[in-house]
Amino acid sequence: MKIVTYKQAGTERLGFLAGESIVDPLLALPTQSTAERAYFTDCTAFIRAGDTARMIAERLIREAPASARTAMASASLGAPIRPSTIICSGSNYRDHNSEKANTPISGKEPEFFLKTADCVIGPNDAIIHDERMSKKIDCETELAVVIGKAGRYIPVERALEHVFGYTIVNDVTARDRQVRRSPEGFTWYELGRGKAFDTSAPIGPCVVTADEIGDPQNLMLKTRINGEPRQASNSGNMIWTCADLIHFFSTNFTLKPGMVIITGTPAGTAWSTDAELGGRWQGLPGLVPAKGYCRPGDVIESEVEKIGVLRNVVAAYAG
Repeated sequence: MKIVTYKQAGTERLGFLAGESIVDPLLALPTQSTAERAYFTDCTAFIRAGDTARMIAERLIREAPASARTAMASASLGAPIRPSTIICSGSNYRDHNSEKANTPISGKEPEFFLKTADCVIGPNDAIIHDERMSKKIDCETELAVVIGKAGRYIPVERALEHVFGYTIVNDVTARDRQVRRSPEGFTWYELGRGKAFDTSAPIGPCVVTADEIGDPQNLMLKTRINGEPRQASNSGNMIWTCADLIHFFSTNFTLKPGMVIITGTPAGTAWSTDAELGGRWQGLPGLVPAKGYCRPGDVIESEVEKIGVLRNVVAAYAG
């Protein structure tokens, strides 16, 4: 099952992909079905409603009338989910660690930072380039885990039982805010200012339920900027698996339905070509090294196998 948010008359509505159309459950359900309609107000409500809502959704996808369907080609999509908390792991691909300046803990334990709902934008929304905030905006395609069942201190071997599905997050990063280097060559990361800011978490284009993904450690990830291939790797190259990260983060948080965990990015970032910040381009086959960081007008395509392509354009800050 693929869940989207689409925009109708300026309002965001939950939808389910059915071939080339989007089924709107609130248009398909009888208006008097008050309890059932509450399941479909947004993606998080749908996740919380559990198997009952999912069975209704499967029926609606099969049986919804034409009046409850919108052609995907003409639809405007929003972020499929708007999590209050995005729990983030960095430095989780060895090839990415080899292309950048690292902290003493890089690759030795999961890197831990947060983004919030204020960072979230959807497909085709603009990533804002504000030179007063950062001159070095970089993009990172990441597989994102959507939590479906609450839990704390979740064991690794049971961790995937807590997953509702997966989506794509572009972990937009202000490298000149993130990377700090002492005159002696010591490197540390300022992950607050470098990672959490307006438009720094594009999400989409859909949430795909776990049964359609299968093994989350066998998915291709790709990034294209203005059509140039910048990143291409497999989620099997993570240092810590999705299950490992669920276990790790559930030590700090009770993971709740609708929370999102992002899992790190592979090599090929613009950082790799920035010697000033310790970048070390690895000459990866089939990939084009960045000529610089993102600029207004750039088109970013983040792709993950079985999920789709998240597309955003960089735009200059207008304030």
